[in-house]
This record gives sequence, C-alpha cells and structure tokens, in this order.
Amino acid sequence: MTRVAVILSGCGVYDGAEIHETTAALLALDRAGAEVVIAAPDIPQMHVVNHQTGEPVPGETRNVRVEAARLARGPVVDVRELKAGDFDAVIIPGGFGAAKNLCTFAVNGSDCTANDDVSSFLRAMHGTGKVIGALCIAPALLARVFGEKTDISLTIGKDAVTAAAIEAMGARHIEADATEIVVDQENLVVTTPAYMLAGSISEVFDGISRLVAKVLDLTRTTETGTRF
Repeated sequence: MTRVAVILSGCGVYDGAEIHETTAALLALDRAGAEVVIAAPDIPQMHVVNHQTGEPVPGETRNVRVEAARLARGPVVDVRELKAGDFDAVIIPGGFGAAKNLCTFAVNGSDCTANDDVSSFLRAMHGTGKVIGALCIAPALLARVFGEKTDISLTIGKDAVTAAAIEAMGARHIEADATEIVVDQENLVVTTPAYMLAGSISEVFDGISRLVAKVLDLTRTTETGTRF
C-alpha cells in the first residue's frame, strides 16, 4: 500500500490549511486506497484570523499542530517525527498557513525562510526519490526549499506577482488553470493552483484529484511531460 504524508499548516484558509483543499486531497487518497499519515509542525501560528471578518485577532495565539487536529479529526504527528524512509510521497495543501506557518512567504516574499522541520523532511523525501505534491500557495514553500539548488518547475496558477517571487527564489513557474496540474518529472514534483485560481469547489476537487492520481502514479512509474 502506498503511504503518503499530508502536512497541514493549521485549520482555516486565512491562518492555516485550506479546508476544502485538504478534504479533496484526503478524499482522493482514500478512494485510491493510500495509507495517509497527517502531520503538522508543533509551533505557534503566525497569528489567528477571525474567519468571519478576515481580520487578525489581537492577543490570541494557537498552535499549528493542535489546530491541524481539528481538520484531521484527531491527533496528528509532529513533522519532526516523520522519516522519509517510511513514505512514498508527501502532499501539502494550501491555505495561507502554508505561507505563514510552514514558511514566511506571506510576509517576506522571495526573502522568506522555511520551517526547519518541514524543510528537512522535504529535502529528505526529495533526496530519496520520493514524490512531492503541493496545492495552491504551497508551491512557494517548495521554491524556497529547493529553488536555489534544484531546477524545479511548479505552478501557483497565473498570478504574475506571486509567480515572479517564486522565480526570484530560483524555481521555474509554469502557468496553469485551476483544474490542471504541472508535473516536474525529473524532480518528482506535482503542483496545482487550487484556490489560487479556482472559482468553485468543484474546480478545486477536479484539480486536486488529478494531482493525487499523478502523485500516486509517479510512486509506481516514470512518464514524460510537464503539463497535463
């Protein structure tokens, strides 16, 4: 059975993992018969956002791993406990948490830093030839982790400002529509725009379903191509 780590960044689009995207990924993985381990860094969120107003809540603090457990429907593993040898692939949903808690892209753009534990696991996965999938804004994290040393191709959709920041980190951005995926065959990286571009939840589910199918396929076979 294919074993996939899903790394969450909290719970909620504005300060954590995007709920629709996470659900789409988990549903597609379950339907494909994959074994899933949900993980998150055990750190404070950058801030807490009131999802009714979209504004930060002064003085409130929450833990990324604790919040991720809401979305996982139970306890999640600390990312630092993950070992690349135990997994065939890793998938990272988007939501602003990916750019606030897994890295600092939301604040620092191309000058961002990545969480050490998340970065270490991603590098270990890449170094052992495992497949990496990233949704929505999460490819910015991959650009930070791999862009300077690896000729990595990915997509966040068609936002020119975000794409430019990603390329400033050394990655190659490829435009794609919401239901499309971009496959970096050499680096075994698959990305899709999801809510960076999608106008409906059905588009999000379609794109993520394609990504999950390709991620699982790449754990078994080698194919040629970049855009599907």
